[in-house]
Amino acid sequence: MIIRKSPAEIELMAAAGEIVAATLALLGESIRPGATTGELDAVAEEFILSRGGEPTFKGYRGYPAATCLSPNEMVVHGIPGDYMLEEGDILSADVGVTLEGFVADSAYTFAVGDIPDDTDRLLETCKAALDAAVEQCREGNRLSDVSHAVQEVAESAGFSVVRELSGHGIGRSMHEDPQILNFGEPGRGPVLGEGMTLAIEPMITMGGPEIVVHDDRWSISTADSSLAAHFEHTVAVTAEGPKVLTATGVLLR
Repeated sequence: MIIRKSPAEIELMAAAGEIVAATLALLGESIRPGATTGELDAVAEEFILSRGGEPTFKGYRGYPAATCLSPNEMVVHGIPGDYMLEEGDILSADVGVTLEGFVADSAYTFAVGDIPDDTDRLLETCKAALDAAVEQCREGNRLSDVSHAVQEVAESAGFSVVRELSGHGIGRSMHEDPQILNFGEPGRGPVLGEGMTLAIEPMITMGGPEIVVHDDRWSISTADSSLAAHFEHTVAVTAEGPKVLTATGVLLR
């Protein structure tokens, strides 16, 4: 069942989203060659707590950290630790915050110093796929219109869409109905309506779409070790159009 939120509840999610966006901006300022993902996670957790939020991921099904930090070929769910960033790396930072019982979730893939042009194009395409998907979050559209927008942008640029991972509904719980695929034909699935809140998250790769789960049972990488990008926003469907709840206008890159 898709749970619709009241305007007041959406504002609470937007307040959580402001903390998420500010945390990602802080991570963007802290990401540099020589920094470890464990150090970055500590920075993020301290900031979230200082703003009165709770790091949603920490303790979720036993997850041990406040953020998911996934370098290079790692698509999602990277556990922060001793990995030291190097010039030319990319790093997906995924942040969730709970505030007054409501959750917001967002991700951004950062460049570590200078990156090759083809890597930059991967990141720019994934951002464009997210923007296209958010644009489809309008009353009267079908859920698969969102999914198709991601696929169309990614595949037309020559990249692959990870098909075994998806976005999700979000609200009082981090994961609610519906599941939001990043591929599919348009015009299918539930009709989008006012008050629906969705975590839209394209995950695309330079190589094939296949993935592998690491021994820690969390970290997921591309099967062919090709680079992966991941961007995400929490979005509300409103009468006025899509409302991004995890954007503050801060330039992240």
